[in-house]
Amino acid sequence: MQDFQKKVMEEKKELDIKIEKLDGFIRCNATYKILSKVERMRLLEQLEAMRWYTRILSERIVAFNENVERTTEAIS
Repeated sequence: MQDFQKKVMEEKKELDIKIEKLDGFIRCNATYKILSKVERMRLLEQLEAMRWYTRILSERIVAFNENVERTTEAIS
């Protein structure tokens, strides 16, 4: 696995942790409920964007694995 692929995997791992934390804050933290409606909407939009980004990273990781399989088959 190449260095940039490792970085993508690490980035996804870190992003998933941040998504869990933000999702938990939105669902369970009393502070969220006292924020302005506009700020709550921003946090929801941020969470949506983070989830979109992690899906893209997942697709890239799948493609890395598919490329490894194709390369291995070509060598065999």
